[in-house]
Amino acid sequence: MAQYIPSPRDWVREQVELYERSGGTQGTTLRDTGLPVILVTHTGNKTGAIRKTPLMRVKDAQRYVLVGSQGGAPKHPVWVYNLRADPNVEIRDRTEVQRMRAREVLDPAERARLWQLAVAAFSPYADYQAKTTRRIPLFVAEPLS
Repeated sequence: MAQYIPSPRDWVREQVELYERSGGTQGTTLRDTGLPVILVTHTGNKTGAIRKTPLMRVKDAQRYVLVGSQGGAPKHPVWVYNLRADPNVEIRDRTEVQRMRAREVLDPAERARLWQLAVAAFSPYADYQAKTTRRIPLFVAEPLS
């Protein structure tokens, strides 16, 4: 079994630990905003290790929209490369955990619709996109059938 490598960022590591330690009853919102987050468990594309990333909770029916914003930074978050290399993920949404497969959204019409959902869930995404020259990637995580 692959080894889990916690995030080097203190707040991320602490949120993941609280979320999991509580069984999904605590640590389920973004810092002090009250906005819901999910935990995405994925495989490191270079290390093969297990990685865990809290992301904003953006739902589209039974699917989750994963937004690679990184606050509008000039580079994609590392998890984007991980999902491109291995789309198999586990999503923890509060107390519910399910295996899913992620795919990058490339179709312009689907992307436009999902981007609007993402901005409706977390309005700073619009500012993040305006702040960076890169196109913020979107993924859809769908339940395994």
